[in-house]
Amino acid sequence: MKVKTREAGQVVVFEISGQVMGGPDADTFHELVKRHINEGKKQILINLGKVSWINSTGLGILIAGYTSVQDAGGQFKMANISGRIESILMVTKLAGIFETYETEEEALASFSS
Repeated sequence: MKVKTREAGQVVVFEISGQVMGGPDADTFHELVKRHINEGKKQILINLGKVSWINSTGLGILIAGYTSVQDAGGQFKMANISGRIESILMVTKLAGIFETYETEEEALASFSS
């Protein structure tokens, strides 16, 4: 799993690529989320367009990020979710928790509405 961050207006976009399976990457991701929250950047968009696979530990990483942002009074959204990952979210009942969008552009626009 690789994570790149960039800012799009008031939103911090996390571009995740590869396999999301936990390990040291989980700590890195959560530390990045917490650092942005501490800097007052509480609008987080997770772009999963380059994620090839996610397991239960990877879902835990996303849940931890979501919880941290929610606890800080922010917004946590996801975009570019593949059919495979969408199926995993449906089976685990997480599809009803995460706010998801087909494209990054749609997700970014939703922050301002």
